[in-house]
Amino acid sequence: MKQPEDFLPLSQATYYILLSLRVKRHGYGIMQDVEEISQSEVKMGPGTLYGALGKLEKQQVIQKVTVESDERRKYYALTELGKQVLQKEYIRLRSLVNNATDIIERLEVEEDGY
Repeated sequence: MKQPEDFLPLSQATYYILLSLRVKRHGYGIMQDVEEISQSEVKMGPGTLYGALGKLEKQQVIQKVTVESDERRKYYALTELGKQVLQKEYIRLRSLVNNATDIIERLEVEEDGY
């Protein structure tokens, strides 16, 4: 069985898809939420989205779920593995930023000094 770490690092698009699935969503809802939470940095077309959803479902990171009030659309949700993958990627990204913060700030000071 794959471990959450085996999926890292995630692509930017995959990371935002998983973030979007903090609640059950259908495809169009995922596209809208990804654009919103990425502050329009990531705009996903249907081909990219559904290709990624198919791969993530096959990997058991997400699953299709039924929403009784809207049975005609396919909804997706994180699996337990998906939640762990998302948390591990967040920790990995936060560590990258934390480790670089002092270095980058010193670079900015040095540049200002010249």
